[in-house]
Amino acid sequence: MGMRILVACEFSGIVRDEFRALGHDAISCDLEPSERPGPHYQGDVRDLLGEPWDMVLAFPPCTHLCVSGARWFAEKRADGRQQEAVDFFMLFARLDCPRIAIENPVGIMSTVWRKPDQIIQPWMFGHGETKATCLWLKGLPPLVPTNIVEGRVGRVWREPPSPDRARIRSKTFPGIAKAMAEQWGTLEGAQTRRLALREAEGLNRKARQVKFL
Repeated sequence: MGMRILVACEFSGIVRDEFRALGHDAISCDLEPSERPGPHYQGDVRDLLGEPWDMVLAFPPCTHLCVSGARWFAEKRADGRQQEAVDFFMLFARLDCPRIAIENPVGIMSTVWRKPDQIIQPWMFGHGETKATCLWLKGLPPLVPTNIVEGRVGRVWREPPSPDRARIRSKTFPGIAKAMAEQWGTLEGAQTRRLALREAEGLNRKARQVKFL
């Protein structure tokens, strides 16, 4: 049985579609329309956070949080943009949901909240590029690298200046999305099997005790 999954702040549909391919009821949400056909809520994700989700994967905007923009931090703190971004990030951190993953580049949330559970790179998942990506996890294990490849070119250098540069860079690498779906999307079934095995072992122990008595 599939899980009901919210992929928050995703317009590409890349992560959503990987989970849907495995039979999960996954929906993406963003202020922008989905680039791919599929279940997508175009609007404020806060409209959906009160629903009963089995898993929430969040990709909150990092513009005012990541260290690459540190030279503007004083200005952003003064006008409230940074605090607004922190508060939005923490909506997901405090969410009442059994499985949560929050993705962001290296930034201030490591000190404002806590250090991430894991930092991954695209080259761990089949893409010959560097882009340190932090994952804060609840009820989910760290991702296991699936295909370590050569190539250590920063993603920023692959994208020429353009109005869509930030948009392109914000998309999840397909190899990472696939790893999320394959490793996190099978947890429910794995947990059910483990519980069934434990229950069977318990019954077997009781049967042996009865026979011994």
